[in-house]
Amino acid sequence: MDPAPNSSPARQRRQRVDAQRNVGSLLEAAKTAFATSGVDTPAKEIATRAGVGVGTLYRHFPRRSDLVVAVLEREIDACADAGPALIAAHPPAAALSQWLHRYTAFVATKRGLATALHSGDPAFDALPGYFWSRLGPVLTELLDAATAAGAIRPDVSANDLLTAVALLCHPAPDTDPEFSQRMVGLLVDGLWSEPARAG
Repeated sequence: MDPAPNSSPARQRRQRVDAQRNVGSLLEAAKTAFATSGVDTPAKEIATRAGVGVGTLYRHFPRRSDLVVAVLEREIDACADAGPALIAAHPPAAALSQWLHRYTAFVATKRGLATALHSGDPAFDALPGYFWSRLGPVLTELLDAATAAGAIRPDVSANDLLTAVALLCHPAPDTDPEFSQRMVGLLVDGLWSEPARAG
């Protein structure tokens, strides 16, 4: 019997929606697992968290590095996308401050991924470029708006801040992400221009 008209396209659409949902669930599950147990979390545990089978995980992410890269790119994208929303909703100084704390949370909670990223695996070679290309322009826009408003000193670049925050979030003995947030708070305090500080 011939299939019903349009059944194949409809089935393909459902399959695409299911696949997208599975990928989203896997990335969220991997993000949580990596943050709590590290990048060596067993594939079965990640798949179980996502509510899918291990075969589904490997179909979308054949290598562990594929999953690590996808998690990081997704988090970088979310951080970058937060910039325009903050600019639209807040005065320039507040938008900049909130974005820097958002960025700090992203970097500080990715401590467990640092070892993987510096493992020498060529699968991670493109990530630094992706990081700078997505976050640099967003922070530059935030800085330009705050500088134009007279809220911050004019001698700070996006590269300065992205690097400084990453260094402040570098793991140190007996510290946690909350410590990193406090240190970044001190850094942010030093950005304000004298009139803005006095106000």
